Amino acid sequence: MAENIGEIPSGEKEFAESTKRIRDIVEFPEISEDEFYEGLKKASRGYGGELPHRTYSLCPETRRVVPALVWEKDGKVWITKKCPEGLITDLYYEDVEQYNRFKRWRWEEKELFSANVENSGVNCPLDCGLCPRHRSHTSLLNIVLTNRCNLSCWYCFFYAKEGQPIYEPTLEQIRMMLRNAKKEHPIGANAVQFTGGEPTLREDLIEILKMAKEEGYDHVQLNTDGIKLAFDPELVKRIREAGTNTLYLSYDGMTPQTNWKNHWEIPLIFENVRKAGGPGIVLVPTTIRNVNDHELGAIINFGLNHLDIVRGVNFQPISQVGRVPKKERQRFRITIPGAIRRIEEQTNGAISKDDWYPIPIAGHIARFFEAFTGSKYYMTSHFACGAATYVFLDRENKRVTPIPRFLDVEGFVEFLEEKAEEVEQWKTMGKLRKLKLGAEIFMKFKSFYDEKYAPKGLKVLDLIKNAFMHGNYDALGKFHENALFIGMMHFMDEYNYDVERVERCVIHYAMPDGRIVPFCTFNVIPELYRDKVQAQFSYTWEEWKALHPDWDYKKDKYFRSKEFVEKMRNSEVYRKTYIDIEDYFGLNRE
Repeated sequence: MAENIGEIPSGEKEFAESTKRIRDIVEFPEISEDEFYEGLKKASRGYGGELPHRTYSLCPETRRVVPALVWEKDGKVWITKKCPEGLITDLYYEDVEQYNRFKRWRWEEKELFSANVENSGVNCPLDCGLCPRHRSHTSLLNIVLTNRCNLSCWYCFFYAKEGQPIYEPTLEQIRMMLRNAKKEHPIGANAVQFTGGEPTLREDLIEILKMAKEEGYDHVQLNTDGIKLAFDPELVKRIREAGTNTLYLSYDGMTPQTNWKNHWEIPLIFENVRKAGGPGIVLVPTTIRNVNDHELGAIINFGLNHLDIVRGVNFQPISQVGRVPKKERQRFRITIPGAIRRIEEQTNGAISKDDWYPIPIAGHIARFFEAFTGSKYYMTSHFACGAATYVFLDRENKRVTPIPRFLDVEGFVEFLEEKAEEVEQWKTMGKLRKLKLGAEIFMKFKSFYDEKYAPKGLKVLDLIKNAFMHGNYDALGKFHENALFIGMMHFMDEYNYDVERVERCVIHYAMPDGRIVPFCTFNVIPELYRDKVQAQFSYTWEEWKALHPDWDYKKDKYFRSKEFVEKMRNSEVYRKTYIDIEDYFGLNRE
């Protein structure tokens, strides 16, 4: 990276420019104290209750757990709570119809039989670790490898600023965290994401990736901005050989303004991944109203053009952590239905809001796989936390087909649930009987499958057959390689915080003190979790410099020169990546 010398791309200039482009503002409705308390009296209670619904939230001022009302007005869902400064209202979900449709697929959770902290859980989310009140096992374990970063993003959850302590857990601590999550009962963690900061700054990264495989993790994911991977092809190869399944690659937009972080480096990253034969890439756009929400369809189109290496796009509506004025929240707040509506508009209806399903629908499918194969893996998050779909690409006809257009998803899932109940009644299941049931399911599957609308030449039936006949990780992986996954995960902040959601969180952080903490407590209440614990296990600035005498803070930071930008702008690899690509959604039509 030394050859690229110039201004550090801090993003402040780009951010200032982007905030001038105000397309729409979320108007928060007014509610009086009398209406609020009356609403609490009438509200439903318990997970999945009808609106208005009573839950608990966090007061941004006092950090106390306070009653909150989730309610509907003007076709949207809002959350209101009472704090010392008065009533605070924020947007919860931009489409009440979609909220209710997703709620239908909520998962009535299975009990966890293990907890890492001994408490009653009555003070959730202020005593996490996991506690006995938590409802979901760890579907994805996050381990922070460092708080050093080569960028300085204004909306980042955290990174070490100059002079601040450096957090970098030892290999022994990392192994302990990996093993600790495996002990969860009845389902141990099977997928891990190494994150930061920027994890590629660690010199022992390859050893850490291999360690995860040694500890029995099937899925290993590296969360990165990809800067180092752009300039070090050998590192990409070593990462793949170490067992990394997925690069969780930051990608915020199609232009240098919306994706100032790595717009110019993406072509080199893609080129190096292709040469190394992997790993697969999931593009991760932090989605911000009035900043990059006008490019969501274009990002999906971009992913489809690089389907040989891009496995998915996972949008993350911005979490507005920290003290954020109401005006800024109204300007930047976007929720899952809001992003889905923009995708429908920007793809000219090729991907509509009816093509999406909430994450916990996977729990209903997983119930069958548990009964059928004995493998346990449940995505049992709150129905408002995430949504997803798959789209298939017919290159010859330039047609994009979401999976619900040719598969009756709801009918098929209901059928699998019936079969799960049937299988659960059998104490043992021989291989012959299992094959017979697999064949029966495959034949029945055809009744939910419409060949007329299915993508041509992709052998979707064969993919489904292999997944359900063999029911293993590899078979399901083949399905992913032939379609583009599109997902959304909306992490909370102090203003839209819902304790019912955090109780069902499936994305957890491992900490070096042995605790395992949900994402939306770790990052939203950093003074109790992330910052507090990392401070206990950090090196002071002086200690770090003494241990690394050749290290300098500025050496970590990425410098991009104007010469490099011009070289990339005129390069063939840039043109192939961004310009000479197909327009599958008619994005450029007048």
